[in-house]
Amino acid sequence: MSIKIIVATHKKYRMPKDSMYIPIHVGREGKDDLGYIGDNTGDHISMKNPNYCELTAVYWAWKNLNADFIGLVHYRRHFCDQSFFIGSAKSKWSHILSEEKVRTLLDKYDVILPKKRHYWIETSQSHYEHAHNGEDLLQTRKIIEKKYPEYIKYFDEEMNKTASHRFNMFIMKEPLFHNYCEWMFDILFQLEKDIDISNYSPKEARVFGYISERLLDVWISKNSINYVELPVMFMEKQNWIKKIFNFLKRRFKNLQTYNK
Repeated sequence: MSIKIIVATHKKYRMPKDSMYIPIHVGREGKDDLGYIGDNTGDHISMKNPNYCELTAVYWAWKNLNADFIGLVHYRRHFCDQSFFIGSAKSKWSHILSEEKVRTLLDKYDVILPKKRHYWIETSQSHYEHAHNGEDLLQTRKIIEKKYPEYIKYFDEEMNKTASHRFNMFIMKEPLFHNYCEWMFDILFQLEKDIDISNYSPKEARVFGYISERLLDVWISKNSINYVELPVMFMEKQNWIKKIFNFLKRRFKNLQTYNK
């Protein structure tokens, strides 16, 4: 059983030692060489990285990587073992998910996902509308309704939930991975044709990466995927005060807009 997990990165960074991890330089087209495999080799969409984020690495893996199981993590976000959260004093790097642990899990499950992120007071849809251009999510629904009507029930259900899997992180069986990519990229490429992002800020121009985070759970639910969740470990310090402040700021701004 071969396992390959790509590590999406745009800069030189410490990488896991396990040989199943493969650093991928995302947005490599036209950039200096970091010494990692570029997402601009073989069949690729590297030039779309400003709009698709880590999905350029996912696309590269879909078109160019062969393995029984394929996954994606980020240079500063990794799946980790449970022991890191029960008082271990060891370095974070010693708790990155190991190949041995992955093999044990994949004997029982088809997919490994990060633990769901809970928003409590917001649904997945309202969170997107408060953080981004909600019209893009509505257009995504229209595309699914037209191209994949059997998925629309699951899209609506997932958008009304207050928790979801984020970060586009996963490890899954290759046939499932190919099925997921074919479905997801077909939707996103159509969305790219349907919306105008020419006036978007650089942050908002990452729209297709943001939308894809909402699509994963739709695909998981529709296909009754047998999965297990693992904690995600952030390799850099998180400014939670800033995150909470920005979240409340977005909420207040949008409430003002709706009440006008």
